[in-house]
Amino acid sequence: MNDLFRGELRTQAQYLLSGYQTDSALFFASSRQTLLAQGHYATVPTADSLEALNESVSLALKQAKATGHLDPVVVGAIPFDGQKPACLSIPRSVLRAGPLPQSLAQPKPQAVPCTIQSLPEPQVYADGVALAVSHLQNKDLDKVVLARALDLTAEQAVDIPKLLVTLAQRNAHGYTFAVNLSAAAAEEEATPRILIGASPELLVRKQGKLVFSNPLAGSAARSPDPKIDRERGEALLQSAKDLHEHAVVVDAVAAGLRPFCRTLNVPERPVLLHTETMWHLSTEISGELIDEATTSLMLASALHPTPAVCGHPKRSARDLISQIEPFDRGFYTGMLGWCDANGDGEWVVTIRCAEVLGKSLRLFAGAGIVADSSPQSELAETSAKFRTMLNAMGLVHAGAV
Repeated sequence: MNDLFRGELRTQAQYLLSGYQTDSALFFASSRQTLLAQGHYATVPTADSLEALNESVSLALKQAKATGHLDPVVVGAIPFDGQKPACLSIPRSVLRAGPLPQSLAQPKPQAVPCTIQSLPEPQVYADGVALAVSHLQNKDLDKVVLARALDLTAEQAVDIPKLLVTLAQRNAHGYTFAVNLSAAAAEEEATPRILIGASPELLVRKQGKLVFSNPLAGSAARSPDPKIDRERGEALLQSAKDLHEHAVVVDAVAAGLRPFCRTLNVPERPVLLHTETMWHLSTEISGELIDEATTSLMLASALHPTPAVCGHPKRSARDLISQIEPFDRGFYTGMLGWCDANGDGEWVVTIRCAEVLGKSLRLFAGAGIVADSSPQSELAETSAKFRTMLNAMGLVHAGAV
């Protein structure tokens, strides 16, 4: 691909970003491509399990083709609890372009005046971590992920397209997204509910016979001081606690993909990946499928939820999460993305995000807890993860969260 053509694709990607409106079903930008899904063609019926949802998606795509849709693609989001209703639809059109340029201008975002309420309060969250550690030390669990939320109420309706542009500008290496959670209703709502964010974590991508996953686990906050920042990254790469947490996730993802794959490459050690606010331990897993008919959503469903957002063993971790967390995660730590009629597609883990409805926002952040976790350190990790959204809203000095 020559430089001129590559430049044209990036210009087209910027056009898609500037063309996003809240009635768009999905905006999705990765390091590979940019998608903008517009209009409503069909709704994927809800289902009470991921297996049933896969059947609904397959049927919806076949029906769309049979009724004349030239390029049906299912887009949307699936909640943390796979038994709860997903928000999936087939848009009238999906516009595609190359990746957004990494040199997007970064004007300073204007602060959004708002009130902030923690759910639960920080010390209550730390107490929950201590309770989880006691379970882990009793060998009931290898890992559990505990989340908390921030409820923000702004003085005026949030400018979602502007917030999306800011997220894209600040998170060029991740997955910037906006999902219209009202899109599957097939009726335009006066105030749509939007899931917006910049996730660093690829759950799975399927292209023909090739499959890729990029689990992340083990994190450290970035520092504005280059020397300290570098030291934090190196310390993370040597941390026995974080390496163990990461290995639990990688082993689970590999085990989930292996039955579908003829070959599977799993690196022995993780590498460092960074976002604007965090260092992460990262492992890039790749493989070749036995059956090309296996869809991206089938693969994503086999992995969801990974120990990176739930824990291990899965059932015990879920039970403890339901006991400790004082809110329903909804789509947070679920998955979002797209799957076309060939089964190709890309699904990311729904983190570093917020749900927005008019003047109200709910932000989410979580931390992986293992037996030697420190409650205050895990609390600090969630505070750092909130910064992806808070910084994009201009709330750099939001105080202790």
